[in-house]
Amino acid sequence: MKDSEEFYKKLKAQLADTALWPTTYLYKFIVPTEDDKIQQIEAIFDNLGAVISTKQSKNGKYTSVSINVRMKNPDQVILKYKEVAEKVEGVISL
Repeated sequence: MKDSEEFYKKLKAQLADTALWPTTYLYKFIVPTEDDKIQQIEAIFDNLGAVISTKQSKNGKYTSVSINVRMKNPDQVILKYKEVAEKVEGVISL
């Protein structure tokens, strides 16, 4: 857990330095190809005006989920990463 806190701290600093907020942010996640996992991610970004696209891996075992969405600030970006990590089992955040 300590590693992920360090990751989020670094990410927040990078986001604060590299963008003018609010801005459009691109999330990328990899999940096992299961409809419920993909729907869980989509539900987390529901009602935010997000543009969501999915693409299956060659063998179909995994699906990448890309989410383009306007976020208010780095804290909001990180909250969504944490929410996805907490609610979607087996997700990899990129």
